[in-house]
Amino acid sequence: MAKILVLYYSSYGHIEAMANAIAEGVRASGATADVKRVPETVPVDLARNAHFKLDQSAPIASIADLEYYDGIVVGTGTRFGRISGQMAAFLDQAGGLWARGALNGKVGAAFTSSGTQHGGNETTLFSIITNLLHFGMTIVGLPYSHSGQMTIEQIVGGAPYGATTIAGSDGSRQPSTIELDGARHQGELVGRLATKLFG
Repeated sequence: MAKILVLYYSSYGHIEAMANAIAEGVRASGATADVKRVPETVPVDLARNAHFKLDQSAPIASIADLEYYDGIVVGTGTRFGRISGQMAAFLDQAGGLWARGALNGKVGAAFTSSGTQHGGNETTLFSIITNLLHFGMTIVGLPYSHSGQMTIEQIVGGAPYGATTIAGSDGSRQPSTIELDGARHQGELVGRLATKLFG
């Protein structure tokens, strides 16, 4: 049975919700999914004063965990149109895995969140995907088989490069049903491909 890691960083809980939806989709495909988060690098007092969601239940991942999965789905909020510092600091420790080719041929995917519709969702997806391609991974996006991303009836995230959500500039908007469905769909596609490749 294929094993998938959903690896995320979430300051306010939006990406945490998306990560859990991705994992639901992975499990619906018949693969297994573990949800883990990367360490917080902001000092606790500052994080608390900024109202970060510090009570997340997912365990903290280690770099050593990564090679034991058939696929890794990486999610983080956008920071000025690119990957967050917390996720970058974590992935920057993977040089040993890269040097050994430990992730070559594994399945990879990306998801993200931004404050506004044009706040860097797609560029952040590409900054995650760039890391995954350097690791030698095979990328799964969010194809238009998730037709919800094409609606013009409401504000909605999603891109062919990965699932996204829009949090609002004050963080008050939670992932919508369509956005969570997109995350589940992407997770299911990752699980299906990993199962075909690794059984």
